[in-house]
Amino acid sequence: MRALTRRAASLLRAATGPAPRPPLAAQHRLRATGCRSELRQYEDMVARVTNFHNEDKGYMVLDGDVFDVPIRKDIVHRVVRWQLAKRQQGTHSTKTVSEVSGMGRKPYKQKGTGRARHGTLRSPQFRSGATMHGPKPRSHAIKLQKKVRRLGLKKALSAQTAEGKLLVFEDLQVPSHKTKNIVKMDGAKKVLLVDGGDIDKNLKLATQNLHYVNVLPSLGLNVYSILQHDTLVMTRDAVNRIVERMHTPINR
Repeated sequence: MRALTRRAASLLRAATGPAPRPPLAAQHRLRATGCRSELRQYEDMVARVTNFHNEDKGYMVLDGDVFDVPIRKDIVHRVVRWQLAKRQQGTHSTKTVSEVSGMGRKPYKQKGTGRARHGTLRSPQFRSGATMHGPKPRSHAIKLQKKVRRLGLKKALSAQTAEGKLLVFEDLQVPSHKTKNIVKMDGAKKVLLVDGGDIDKNLKLATQNLHYVNVLPSLGLNVYSILQHDTLVMTRDAVNRIVERMHTPINR
């Protein structure tokens, strides 16, 4: 019976032809989002563009497949674990019997003293002796697929956008290096400023004295830094570069 069912299914496929495939752009979007169960069409969003003085600078369209993807805490957790493990130095080290300082001769004769027999004072049971099975320099980095790393950044950006904590600025230019040029955002405890290219020297000097403001280029934007700040401020150029980076095919 199963053989007849498989035969009928094969004849039906041969008669109707192969199933139609989605368009090429939809395939790339499906591959980028990592969702293979269904093909979801994301809607673009419009964000207001301002500056440090809250002046109206127009509007900007945010790509839905970058700033409006479903939020998954497990993906964000995996990316944060990967980042924290990768940045561990791993320079911890302990000395073994062959490395610890001390004499190599037998401390006392084998018999007649009434004490336990020992061949060296560098053993781990003695004071200033060796450490057994202690840590040695090693790498704590773990492996994580590139598509999962990219998906984690999309999830973090989407979470900031959904909570209304994403601000788009025209640019991050300040007239001088004075700290008074940087106005603290209302209700924001920690602010992350993201520029498209290299950080302006005046901006770097103006923010280095503020413990609640950090500055990053778009190339250095990561999930852990986004989660550490209450407000994310990105320039037009930074948004365009991030979207371009998210749409670039992954090299395998």
